[in-house]
Amino acid sequence: MEKTLNNGKIDRPIANKMGTKPIGRLLFGMAVPLVISMLVQALYNVVDSYFVAKLGDMLETGSAAVDALGEKVNIPLTAVSLAYPIQMLMIAVSVGTSVGMNSYISRNLGAGNHEAANKGASNGIFLLFVSSLVFSVLGFFVTPFFKLFADDPELIENGVTYLRICMWFCTGIFLQLGCERILQSMGKNGLSMTTQLIGAITNIILDPILIFGRFGFPALGIAGAAYATVIGQWLGLVVALVLVLFGDHTVKLSFKGFRVCGETVKEIYRVGLPSILLQAIGSVMNVGMNSIFSRVLADNSGVSIMGVYFKVQSLIFMPLFGVTNASMSILAYNYGARNRLRLTKAWRLTLIVAIVIMLIGTLMFQLFPSDIIRLFDEKGRIASGGAAAFRIISLSFVLAAASITNSVTFNALGRGTASMIMSLIRQLCVLLPAAYLLAVIFKNVESVWWSFLIAEFVAFAYSFIMLRRIWKKDIAHLPDGASI
Repeated sequence: MEKTLNNGKIDRPIANKMGTKPIGRLLFGMAVPLVISMLVQALYNVVDSYFVAKLGDMLETGSAAVDALGEKVNIPLTAVSLAYPIQMLMIAVSVGTSVGMNSYISRNLGAGNHEAANKGASNGIFLLFVSSLVFSVLGFFVTPFFKLFADDPELIENGVTYLRICMWFCTGIFLQLGCERILQSMGKNGLSMTTQLIGAITNIILDPILIFGRFGFPALGIAGAAYATVIGQWLGLVVALVLVLFGDHTVKLSFKGFRVCGETVKEIYRVGLPSILLQAIGSVMNVGMNSIFSRVLADNSGVSIMGVYFKVQSLIFMPLFGVTNASMSILAYNYGARNRLRLTKAWRLTLIVAIVIMLIGTLMFQLFPSDIIRLFDEKGRIASGGAAAFRIISLSFVLAAASITNSVTFNALGRGTASMIMSLIRQLCVLLPAAYLLAVIFKNVESVWWSFLIAEFVAFAYSFIMLRRIWKKDIAHLPDGASI
């Protein structure tokens, strides 16, 4: 609203781009940095799995573990796949805490309270540091975790070696994510993306050098994959710290006279804890699926296949998450601005883009599953089973595009409970029981993959029923507003 000042001039408020910029250009501009950042994060695990799989193909040991059919399994690849749920849990805690810190800093910057924003940054980094120390200590006690899923000593030893290194030195990824969120809270996504690129490129370069022994370095095997990962993370942290501490920023990170502020910590976890829980669901799901494959079916090939699948599918889902995360800000802003036309247009465009992304992913997984699997399975140990898994699971991709778009819409409208229930349906409440029943009834790995399609269909149905109810209650009565 315009106001006339005492000097007679007209004070016109600065228009926010989320309320004025054309929706298509706005969504594209906000999504691209997020998509790149998320793809870079996905590269860490994909690159590790690729070179670890090559390591397994090179090793010809008589003590290699075998699956239910008596065929050898790729021990390093299976070990890394078994370690993945714990890595996901670390990411859940670090990302969730960082999201809470980001939200707290951004809100206080918007309110002009720079002192509180600075306090949020220092308290958030402190919480991330303490959390990383907890995981570092737990790294000494990971052997029982692997014994839940495997009996082969060589497989357990490989898994313990890899995961211990990742956990002992996890402070790098915890603090790197925290510094990146501080930069993002100030709208400096480009700087944040730079730290991720440096870490990922370092990891890619060091993986073959440290795993196989190149340029005078000793061949460290699976330990080399872990060291390459943590070195990349720590280098990314160093760059992120330099950018945060020495840049000309509105948020100043300082620990001079630092004291933990209970109220700030409470506010950080008020947003961060639900995010941690939501992301931790994926870790629980992975543990459950590994148990079904290794104990119910006694077939570790399923563990290897799922490990490869989740690494590869992240390269498909990350662009989707980048688009939907960017969309959430647009949806939330225009909901708050009571502009129904822009909100509806943003939702429709997001849904269309999400479906297009997942259709491309579906086609890739349907047409080239064997070629994708071959990147991680040169000896053909999981070739046929992996191709079947990729084709079956990818049938659910378009449903996932709609479900995830609706989930983000729920969050944008302040309906986080509906989003959480949908995530529980997709990854726990339907998926794991369906997978267990299919394994017991059909007694083969291939049948288990249909549980993904079943769970996605139920989640899709729930999301549209809830969206219809929420739309009628919260959206339909809003004024049209201006549509651009």
